[in-house]
Amino acid sequence: MQVAALDGSPAPRVGLLIVSHDGARWLPTVIDGIRAQQRPADRVVAVDTTSRDGSDALLEDAFGTVLTVPGGTGYPAAVREGLARLDDVDWVWMLHDDSTPHPEALARLLAQAAARPDAAVLGPKLREWPSLRRLLELGVTISGTGRRETGLERGEYDQGQHDEVRRVLAVNTAGMLVRRDVLDQLGGFDDQLPVFGNDLDFGWRAAAAGHTTLVVPDAVVFHAEAAHRGIRRTPLTGRHTHYQERRAALYTLLANSRGRWLPLQILRLGFGTLLRMLGFLLVRQVGQALDELAALVSVVGSPGQLLAARRARRGRSGRAGGAGGEVRGLLAPWWLPYRHGLDLLTDLADAATSQAADVAERRRLAAAERDPASFAAKRVQAQAADDELPDDSGFVVRFLTNPIEVLLTLVVLASLIGARAAFGSVAGGGLAPAPAGAGDWWSTYLASWHPLGLGTPVPAPPYLLPLALLASLLGGSAGLAVSVVLVGAVPVGLWGAWRFLRVVGRLVSPQGMPRWLLLWGAVTYALVPVTSGAYGDGRLGPVVAAALLPWLAHAALGFAEPEADRRWRAAFRAGLLLSVVTSVTPTAWFFAVVLGAVVTGLALRIVPGAIADRSAWGPPATAIALPVLLLLPWWLPALRHRAAEGLLLDAGRPPAPAPHGLDLLAGRIGDVGAPTWLGVLLAVAALAALLPRTSRIPVLVCWIAASLAAVVALVLSWVTLDLPAVSVAPGTSFLVVALQGAFVVAAVLGAQALVPLLDPTPARRGPQAPAWARTAAAVVAGVVALVPLVGLGWFVIGPDNRLGDGVDSGIPAYMEQAVDRGRVPGVLVLRGSVEDGLRFDVRRGDGVRLGDDEILDQTRVDQSFEDAVRTLVSRPSPASVAELAREGISYIVLAAPADGDVAATLDATGGLAQASAEDRRTRAWQIQRGVAEGDLTGHRSWLRLLLLLVQGAALVVVAVQCGPTRRGASGPGDADPALDPALDPALAPALDPALGRRGRRIR
Repeated sequence: MQVAALDGSPAPRVGLLIVSHDGARWLPTVIDGIRAQQRPADRVVAVDTTSRDGSDALLEDAFGTVLTVPGGTGYPAAVREGLARLDDVDWVWMLHDDSTPHPEALARLLAQAAARPDAAVLGPKLREWPSLRRLLELGVTISGTGRRETGLERGEYDQGQHDEVRRVLAVNTAGMLVRRDVLDQLGGFDDQLPVFGNDLDFGWRAAAAGHTTLVVPDAVVFHAEAAHRGIRRTPLTGRHTHYQERRAALYTLLANSRGRWLPLQILRLGFGTLLRMLGFLLVRQVGQALDELAALVSVVGSPGQLLAARRARRGRSGRAGGAGGEVRGLLAPWWLPYRHGLDLLTDLADAATSQAADVAERRRLAAAERDPASFAAKRVQAQAADDELPDDSGFVVRFLTNPIEVLLTLVVLASLIGARAAFGSVAGGGLAPAPAGAGDWWSTYLASWHPLGLGTPVPAPPYLLPLALLASLLGGSAGLAVSVVLVGAVPVGLWGAWRFLRVVGRLVSPQGMPRWLLLWGAVTYALVPVTSGAYGDGRLGPVVAAALLPWLAHAALGFAEPEADRRWRAAFRAGLLLSVVTSVTPTAWFFAVVLGAVVTGLALRIVPGAIADRSAWGPPATAIALPVLLLLPWWLPALRHRAAEGLLLDAGRPPAPAPHGLDLLAGRIGDVGAPTWLGVLLAVAALAALLPRTSRIPVLVCWIAASLAAVVALVLSWVTLDLPAVSVAPGTSFLVVALQGAFVVAAVLGAQALVPLLDPTPARRGPQAPAWARTAAAVVAGVVALVPLVGLGWFVIGPDNRLGDGVDSGIPAYMEQAVDRGRVPGVLVLRGSVEDGLRFDVRRGDGVRLGDDEILDQTRVDQSFEDAVRTLVSRPSPASVAELAREGISYIVLAAPADGDVAATLDATGGLAQASAEDRRTRAWQIQRGVAEGDLTGHRSWLRLLLLLVQGAALVVVAVQCGPTRRGASGPGDADPALDPALDPALAPALDPALGRRGRRIR
């Protein structure tokens, strides 16, 4: 029935169009809300997209005939089907099957339409269903990055703060009231937006055509947002709701933006997609990250659809791109995405702070449970100290009155003093000089061909990748990165050992080990890289391995977690750390394989049924397999280019020290370590740790690990690696570090079992504590305590080290400067004598830098060039000199001490002129013939590029899997009705029937 308006003119006819798909859980309430309208619609058309839950039957009972369309029909097509039956209405009111209107919603929309004749589209205030109080939308717009902007805070409650009628870009189709002629003029909704984003696109096109869209806050509609929240899946969204939403946003922006800004907009959205993918990956939402990429590819990869959409919009609006000044004022401000980014960083900082506070609180509660009386007394004492001093001095007092924290601070400061030789540019021993910047490391690592010597395809060592990353984070300084690694090794190892030993201590006692014992064990282990001599000899391999080993062991403890998700997370963390350690000490991986096989075999022997559980054996297997994948660009090309010896060589200049016998037992690498008796004391303490029964089992586990390290070292001692220039032994420095780590853990566990013997309190000491046992334990503890004290003092005093010695290239300074400036192609350097054998290498560029040693030492020499050098030093001829000139050699240097026979031979060779040398024992000659530049360019290896891409993708995936699992928040459909706030009494007439069934209908 048509109702007259207040001025006597015929009231506009309104047709209600509702589209449904599997909405039976909401439809009863929606139907009640439609029937309760104070101003009912003149006609109602229901369109059902082949629901399977009886939605069509509910609509048919309520409104009569239901128009049924196929299940894959999008919202725009369903609306067109419904409009075909609404050809005699002035206004079309749209509702979703999960949106229920307030009884006065339609009346207030029509009242505002009458008051504003220029309005063509009107929308209500949307509140969340079932909470009914939280605001969802009061009109929407879109930012330059495609974000749907509502102008509301998350979870904001409706308190009337936004109740003003205003113009907006668009309103939601849930409750949208639109003039029928405008709907026809604009061609309805775009079929390219089948589920999401059609409201924003339609509002943009309406504004571009000169129509006004208003939001009417007095009209209220409650919306469950079932599709957006993932409560309901449709054939159009499936499990990829985020993909559909993001694709709709990108399509809307690119189809409606101004033409001159379109290329820039595409670049911005592409870069923004990469940033958003990174953000999703950091919170382990890999599916949404892939949806972001798929959405961008779907839109940009179909330029024909975009161009057709832009032509259609230009034809209807009469404006290029449809973004005139009026539309521009309705879009989100340009700075809004940047504010969202700042808010995100703030939220992350707050979350990290809250997590740290939660961890601290749990530790306090655990301490209170272990010893309530002691904990309460300490709290009272601390509170009294804080009350006597100003508020800002409480932390200082607590710090100064805690001897463990003071000692830890002193140890760190002492380690920094002891590492003073590593400040600045360092080189010497096994450490080559660092290059000028991080870019040199990046180019070396990424290149498939290196202009070193005569040119080589041998792959760069894998540790250049973490070094390049670190140098990039430090502003691009490669030298600073090396200094940070050397200086930070002891503090990082100290921190990691403290964390690991604290967990291990609970294996012996639920209360854990005393903090003074933790301090002893952590300091003793942290000093391993310096007392062993690895630091003084410039061996980055054992230094880095010692710093990261306790972190790796701590991550491996997660294999025993009760939850499968935590075990898999531990697998990725352990695998990533093992990859870094393997990159500097490759034997670490072989030791991990042996140790993992033994431990897994023992575990399966104890628990045979665990083999059927993939989450039991899968995590350790994954951790061991990950280095094979992450280091793929290194080991596979090494095998291909006959450089397999590098798979057993530590980082640094060969030959590396090969400890055997007593040095292996005492943990000594080279001849610049601390006194050997310190390491022997530690081994004796680890052996004595087998005596206490309470700690015997975990100590035996430590000895198993130590024995395996010794066995692997024994096996490798029988191996000789024949490099092109020299024969060396495999790198066993990691085995020394692992052996010392096992000794430290065993000694600490044994000492923990002896702590009751030294406790002065009889109640804690127990009945079995004779005087001789206490005396013996006190003597052993006093002797063993010397290990970290003497080691730290030896390090601070300043032991002999080779970090300041530099690397003598044997080349005169003027030649080095000429090579650095690129004026001469190369220098042939001869070393040795005819009697002992001659070795040669070719110097190019700025010399051999960190990372170049491994490449050159594993490069097979070109046979023709080697023959030319052999002929030069034995039977020289102008032809051999010409061969060197063709290879780009300008100078020949016979390094000190120069062999007289070779020097005399070269003096008499035609085509060579004597050149000056700073050292009298060094001889030099210059080639007088025309020297070629030398072709050092090699073919680009597509295999190398493919391997690098695989490594990059694997690193991203592993880094994401290392993070904590993010639990998704439940949507409104999953909310507990008992938690909903009280309803507005004005809603009772329409929503009282819904309250009785809300609990069972919505969920």
